[in-house]
Amino acid sequence: MTAAPRSLVVRLDSAGDVLLAGPAVRAVAAGSSYTALLCGPLGERAARLLPGVDEVIVHDAPWVGLRPAPVDRRVTEELVDTLAAGRFDRALVLVSYHQSPLPAALLLKLAGIGWIAADSVDYPGALLDLRHHRKPERHEAEAALDLARDAGFSLPPGDDGALGVLPPPDTTPLTGGDPYVVLHPGAAVPARAWSAARAARAAGALSAAGHRVIVTGGPGERELTAAVAGGHALDLGGRTDAHQLAGVLAGARAVVVGNTGPAHLAAAVGTPVVCLFAPVVPARLWAPYGVPHVLLGDQDAPCAGSRARRCPVPGHPCLDTVSDTALLAAVSRLTGPGRPPAPPAPGRADGHRDGPVRAPDDDRRGAHETSRPADATARPPGGGARPAAGAARTATDTERGATV
Repeated sequence: MTAAPRSLVVRLDSAGDVLLAGPAVRAVAAGSSYTALLCGPLGERAARLLPGVDEVIVHDAPWVGLRPAPVDRRVTEELVDTLAAGRFDRALVLVSYHQSPLPAALLLKLAGIGWIAADSVDYPGALLDLRHHRKPERHEAEAALDLARDAGFSLPPGDDGALGVLPPPDTTPLTGGDPYVVLHPGAAVPARAWSAARAARAAGALSAAGHRVIVTGGPGERELTAAVAGGHALDLGGRTDAHQLAGVLAGARAVVVGNTGPAHLAAAVGTPVVCLFAPVVPARLWAPYGVPHVLLGDQDAPCAGSRARRCPVPGHPCLDTVSDTALLAAVSRLTGPGRPPAPPAPGRADGHRDGPVRAPDDDRRGAHETSRPADATARPPGGGARPAAGAARTATDTERGATV
């Protein structure tokens, strides 16, 4: 039998992107003897939460992000040397529909990785051994898993393809034991979140409706979370690392959040999501994946498809006009006795996922399903059945392979 390969998965942008790559990473890990994840600084904390990852390599790539690092020959050569030392047999470069995998593929080739696969609109020359064609309208999580499957990697038996992270810690000392709803008001891209004043009114409305509210945010968002929490909510802004935040989200009845990393982290721990989804990017590609969710926001607003970082329309109407009535109805729908089940993930017996839960009149262009990928035209060497991922190999890996 051909030995299982040493594999590298590349996802260089944000924490949410890394979390959405999780099912593809698990598929690669199931067919590999060793799996490393090359990510950017913004994705590192999420990368260290993913099951199946034996090593995290961090590189601040100058072709990624809104404030990219400068091109530096020494740093680039150090990355190539690190990758060469890893002796990887094959690699998958994961990118979004509007990104190119070719800069990363060039460096991987220089590092001696002999077989590389990626979705690529651009002609790759000798840089890709599998130039995969992403299906139109495909959700980011599914597109990554499509590439992994067509590169010869399959999810292990019993893995339903949902998002997942390593088991989170018990965060009851932080949250208390009574039921609660999380409100996460911040986002790295301001256009994708409520204004601070609107989020504060939402915290008050949730509290007045009888919900115990916990406000979360990163270390740089303490002023925001304090203003939003006010006298209505418990403020945990800046008090959790990524693993603890996963625990807080896992304990919530529902999470109210914009289209940002914590929305995908909530999905990864199985918590229903009320997602304030600004249409600057398409909901069908980025909506919370595999959990019951409601999309709130005008998906036909003038900013639709603009990829704007800051709202180009005065007053941020696509999100700030969402009413308290719509918010409370969405939370009730996800937390009440008749809350909808999670949609089945790709690969289940029914062959498709149900559509997302939506609030009436608040999402006119939400996420929707698309066709499955066509067969790939190339396969990696050493095809055929691959062994499942083995037992943990280091003390820090003892719980890898388990998903929440």
